[in-house]
Amino acid sequence: MRTLYLGTFEDTPSFAAEVRSDAAEPEGMAFRPLRSLYDEVDEDLFHLAGKAIQMLAWDDTHQYCGRCGTQTVLSEIERSRKCPNCGLVNYPRLAPAVITAILKDNQILLAHARHFQNNMYGLIAGFVEPGETLEDCVKREIMEEVGIKVNNIRYFGSQQWPFPHSLMVGFLADYESGEITVDGEEIVHADWFEPGNLPVIPANVSIARKIIDWYVENYS
Repeated sequence: MRTLYLGTFEDTPSFAAEVRSDAAEPEGMAFRPLRSLYDEVDEDLFHLAGKAIQMLAWDDTHQYCGRCGTQTVLSEIERSRKCPNCGLVNYPRLAPAVITAILKDNQILLAHARHFQNNMYGLIAGFVEPGETLEDCVKREIMEEVGIKVNNIRYFGSQQWPFPHSLMVGFLADYESGEITVDGEEIVHADWFEPGNLPVIPANVSIARKIIDWYVENYS
């Protein structure tokens, strides 16, 4: 089975290892989906596990050249797989996405997506399309999903998101105009909330939670 070197974690060499689906669990351990470990492992360890998942997924889907079909080889000097026949080089894929807190006076807009469980509410998010800037994507996703315009878009922070290979880029934006009108497809309900009256929100490890916690701290 495949193994990939990831780097060091707390000065210890770390590897991603693939095991068979029917492999026995090591004594005293259990195989768990990464999402189920949100609030149970240290954030740095969670990110390392996310990197492992992304690297193995990339390596699995690039065993053969997408241009000529030749089996590729793993580079010894960088994170890539190269075709020995036509020379095509493939690097691990990242799909950039934006996630934005929309602020209006003392309120934040939170939305319930159709796939959210436990009646959770989060921030507006979506993938960047070809030809867009990150700011363009913020404006488009917010207009498409909740029907309002925003301005004063500013960067908050970022987070790797291994489901399966995203890079989440967080923003803050101010309400400009419009009434909340959900798209009914991805978002089924959205509303303005105040710091002391929030619904169920995402887990601590997510950048959505970090942005919401920042809002509570600064607007309470």
